[in-house]
Amino acid sequence: MKAAFGVIDAVKIFEGRWKLEILFCLFGGNVRRFSDLERAIDGVSQKMLAQQLRQLEREGMVRRIVHAEVPPRVEYALTDWGQALCPALDALLQWKALRKKAPDDTP
Repeated sequence: MKAAFGVIDAVKIFEGRWKLEILFCLFGGNVRRFSDLERAIDGVSQKMLAQQLRQLEREGMVRRIVHAEVPPRVEYALTDWGQALCPALDALLQWKALRKKAPDDTP
């Protein structure tokens, strides 16, 4: 049962429609400006993107980089802990691909 609760706690980090899309935009060491993320994620509002980025930052997955310029330039990148999630999500995608649909399976 402890393992199940641990997985539930881990999955809660991704609650929210846009968090996984944000993470996938930042995987591989990508550093993106807010406007770049907004353009890359179809359908996300500025308010929702800002909210989801703040939550991921509080969780320790994303870091916000503020450059001392005028006007200020803000970029987002994954922390090492956030980047470490990439292989786990790849494994999840591979696991999903293994599923063979039987005639009586529901979608």
